[in-house]
Amino acid sequence: MARKRTAPPKRKGPPMRQPYSAVREREWLTEDEVARIRRAAGRVGRHGHRDQLMILAAYRHGLRVAELVAWKWEVVDLDAGTVFVRRLKGSKSGMHTLERDEVAALKKLAPNSRDRVGHVFKSDRDGPVSESGFRKIVARAGELAGMPFPIHPHMLRHACGYELTRGGKATRVIQDWMGHKNIQNTVRYTELDPGRFKREKMWDRSARPAAGEGEE
Repeated sequence: MARKRTAPPKRKGPPMRQPYSAVREREWLTEDEVARIRRAAGRVGRHGHRDQLMILAAYRHGLRVAELVAWKWEVVDLDAGTVFVRRLKGSKSGMHTLERDEVAALKKLAPNSRDRVGHVFKSDRDGPVSESGFRKIVARAGELAGMPFPIHPHMLRHACGYELTRGGKATRVIQDWMGHKNIQNTVRYTELDPGRFKREKMWDRSARPAAGEGEE
């Protein structure tokens, strides 16, 4: 009699990754929260200044992790206060302005002009900070800042779009700054802006016609 073959046990794959919505209620940060995370990053380790500057740059310029760690001194002009932001994932690249605090922080990062070659944000091995390295920097800073939910770098990009919208900047200008090809990706930030309702004075009864007004 032929022996019945038993099927080999099924291999267990890695556990399914939980969606971000399962561990946090929102995917953006406020300007105050970004400031808290930056301060926390600046207080840790030998690279505190570099780490908090990376967080600031990711926030101010709406950068993806890969776009941030790829920054090179060749595209930074400290005299003109500009940086060329090279976008990925089919987004539009473009020239950005640098604020004065960014220029000062970049000069502090590399005080001697002869050191301003290659990648801006370097590791101990003189190579660029890795994408996973920056993710760890942000996650650790979020914990140290006492954030009530886990933080990941892409929240800084969303924080940029949210804050520019909240500040009343034109949607087309925000689209160019963020590098969006499709304006619908920019419009979604208006959904997070309560200011538009304040400006419309949604429940301002003084703007309503008096009872009976307009009736024939």
